[in-house]
Amino acid sequence: MRILPCGGEALLVEVANLREVEELYGRLRRDTPPGVTDLVPAARTILVAFDPAATGPARLRALLQEATAGLDATADSDPTADPVITAAKVAPPTVIIPVRYDGPDLGDLARLTGLTPAQIIQRHLRGRHRVAFCGFAPGFAYISGLDPSLRVPRRDSPRTRVPAGAIAIADEFTGVYPRASPGGWHLIGRTDLTVFDLTRDPPALLMPGTAVRFIAADAAGAVPA
Repeated sequence: MRILPCGGEALLVEVANLREVEELYGRLRRDTPPGVTDLVPAARTILVAFDPAATGPARLRALLQEATAGLDATADSDPTADPVITAAKVAPPTVIIPVRYDGPDLGDLARLTGLTPAQIIQRHLRGRHRVAFCGFAPGFAYISGLDPSLRVPRRDSPRTRVPAGAIAIADEFTGVYPRASPGGWHLIGRTDLTVFDLTRDPPALLMPGTAVRFIAADAAGAVPA
């Protein structure tokens, strides 16, 4: 673990892996150090912004070092545990995303994984999904919890246009495209749920720490009872 300065009003905490990010992010949300104004998680880091009038980098660094105590042991103790719920003791609201699993890349994924399209869908549905961090585009969430058997590299040739609502997987994440954009992830389905809307407060439906449950919708888009 390293804590690095990032300008005059932020520190960057580097940890070993995504699981440690989720654990530390949960701890800092539960017990935010005085003077901290924002927490921005990423795949291996958390940016901790602070108000210089309320705290200093030396004091904040000491508090962050305390927050990371035992982080490695906690992250490795139980691979099935939910780190954010364990840390915060309160489960954040779950966002349910109905999906029509008719993506054009299911065939390619079957060849890459050795699974049938039906098995890919079932393993995706069974995942314990949670938003790890956001990036790439406004409202685009990197959702962790993907079954290890579904973790494949990004496509060799990205698409020039992926439609809004597309559900895609790559590496260890699932993504829901908030708007039409280029993209190199494998498309497995689509949803009618709007995950980013500037008229909503907050605009992004999927924020870091949010639990996500994917459910299968039928061909007409209806959610089975």
